[in-house]
Amino acid sequence: MRLNLSHWLRGFGFAVLTLALIAAASRAATPERPAARQSPEWLRDAVVYEVFPRAFSEKGDFKGVTAQLDRLKELGVTIVWLMPIHPVGREKSKGTLGSPYAVRDYDAVNPEYGNDQDLTQLVAAAHKRGLKVFIDLVANHTAWDAKILKEHPEWYTKDTAGKIIPPNPDWVDVADLDWSQPALREYMTGSTVRWLREFGIDGFRADYASGVPTDYWESVREQWDKVRPGMAFLAESDDPQLLVKAFDFDYAWDFYQAMSETLAGRAPASHVRETWQRAADGYPRGALRLRFSDNHDQLRATGAAGLPAALAASAVMFTLDGVPLLYNGMEVGDTSESAAPALFEHIPIRWDMAERRPHVNAYYRALTQLRRAHPALTRGEVRWLRNGDEARVLSYERAHADETLVVVVNLSSQPYAGLVDAGAGDWRDITPAWSIQAGVGGNARRASTLPALILAPWETRVFRRAAP
Repeated sequence: MRLNLSHWLRGFGFAVLTLALIAAASRAATPERPAARQSPEWLRDAVVYEVFPRAFSEKGDFKGVTAQLDRLKELGVTIVWLMPIHPVGREKSKGTLGSPYAVRDYDAVNPEYGNDQDLTQLVAAAHKRGLKVFIDLVANHTAWDAKILKEHPEWYTKDTAGKIIPPNPDWVDVADLDWSQPALREYMTGSTVRWLREFGIDGFRADYASGVPTDYWESVREQWDKVRPGMAFLAESDDPQLLVKAFDFDYAWDFYQAMSETLAGRAPASHVRETWQRAADGYPRGALRLRFSDNHDQLRATGAAGLPAALAASAVMFTLDGVPLLYNGMEVGDTSESAAPALFEHIPIRWDMAERRPHVNAYYRALTQLRRAHPALTRGEVRWLRNGDEARVLSYERAHADETLVVVVNLSSQPYAGLVDAGAGDWRDITPAWSIQAGVGGNARRASTLPALILAPWETRVFRRAAP
């Protein structure tokens, strides 16, 4: 059969036009994602350090935190987040000491931690060092012996029999607040404004943020900004709508779960990339997310997956987009318990681990220094790169202005030798001289560069394209 070229071209052109119209209609039918609220510029450079005062020092008080601010600053921390600082409820409490998230009085400090003056001195000392201070805001529920429950039982959620109930059956130590009550909203606004105005707090971390109506968060944020311009607000939630008007960043719970599955060998490294992409497609444009591998609600990554794997996960948290978190002793490789029952007991950080694992502190200091030195890591776009084994290795580009970096992380216990599709360029290895755990780095680092690369188990490499 003879081909009529002109006829074929006309047909091809019609097909292209049809596809273009379909694509245009699809774009028109898909509403554009809203932009995230404009966060303070300093937040993009932030490194958050979560402090559980009860476990942080020998005495477990505010002074114990103040005494370590110089060390935290040297580590590269910029935000000190204090877990709830209020008196802890005793009625129906869990464990020996009760959970700090069972708040008895929103307007007071926990006497076990010190007094108002001790907190004022902590905040002032942090500010003197250029550090911000956040406190936990537990607005969804209170302790059963809370001051406001005694004074205003009408502010609480009740069952059909009129009995106050917990937020869910597992949280037996707390009572659920009813946010349809205007007087509760007015009270909570006044309480939070006081912490900003009188103590100079720089921001809040909202516990179980999705348990409080979004419209309240949006309205109270307007008032906070008038009292403390330039403050920031972190949501313990993964609800994209919260980042449109109320919050500056939220928990990347989905990313944490994907990384945990990968470290445990239950999912390929590509699962981490795919999880990131789904969130990027579904969140407001420019949204910031808290990247973490440890926090007070979860078992430590070091205990769950081992120290080399935990450090590899942290390398991703510090070099991908978002704001990284360090939790209470991560910087020394602490293996003491976190989550329950540690949340209800006194289980101090094993600071002596610093002597046995000095390379861990060096590792985290190097990560924070790397972020500070390269704006591409705090403001750059993310572009995922292909590599020769995407079931085990993550590779991505961070580009901003005239700087382009490539990060490659082996998320497995096996070495990798293969290609990374980084594109043409004179790639310079800028991986810090980390004193990494045995078996990582060494000869492998000196033996290869992009695009062909050799990685030891759990190794991270960072490259910068040299200027032409």
